[in-house]
Amino acid sequence: MAGLGNPGSEYVGTRHNIGFAVIDRIASLLQVECVKEPKWRAFIAKGVPGTEDASLTLIKPTTFMNLSGEAVVEYARFFRIPSHSTLVIIDDIALPLGALRLRIEGGSGGQKGLESVLMHFATEQVPRLRVGIGGATAGDLSSHVLSRFLPEEQSAASEAVNRAAEATLCVLRKGLPYAMNLYNAAPSSAKTEDNTEKQP
Repeated sequence: MAGLGNPGSEYVGTRHNIGFAVIDRIASLLQVECVKEPKWRAFIAKGVPGTEDASLTLIKPTTFMNLSGEAVVEYARFFRIPSHSTLVIIDDIALPLGALRLRIEGGSGGQKGLESVLMHFATEQVPRLRVGIGGATAGDLSSHVLSRFLPEEQSAASEAVNRAAEATLCVLRKGLPYAMNLYNAAPSSAKTEDNTEKQP
């Protein structure tokens, strides 16, 4: 599972770094630590052996967003992780703040980090979780994605990170189709595993 963003303290908390925030949230839930591994140009954490998440690897590239594929794909190929088993978590300005969209494959939709991953894998068969950060009402998009959430958006942004972390773990534990059915909904009407009847 690779969450994309930009490295450096000046980018912490920006809309473009919501992929990093989701990875951090998953690591917190699983009580594991993302450790910087210069060899892989990434912060990496792994699931605890003997648990249902033992096969999980969390990656936060230390490359900039538009070079994300270099680190993600190099790591995946070395450990023989196929593209279709690499979930990429990214921000999406086309989605309302807090909305989630899981997809099995497809184009980048203009998201530079995902575009880099697809290019280095040389395939569009890369699952992705898009996390809505809201579109810009004025000004250029670059300034918008590099901005921080407004005070009135903080609650929705935090909830989006939490739901995206839950969705990622759901993909790992129950598969992508199940997670898509559960989480590809507007935040206000989205179901969660806690309040939805279990499917067979």
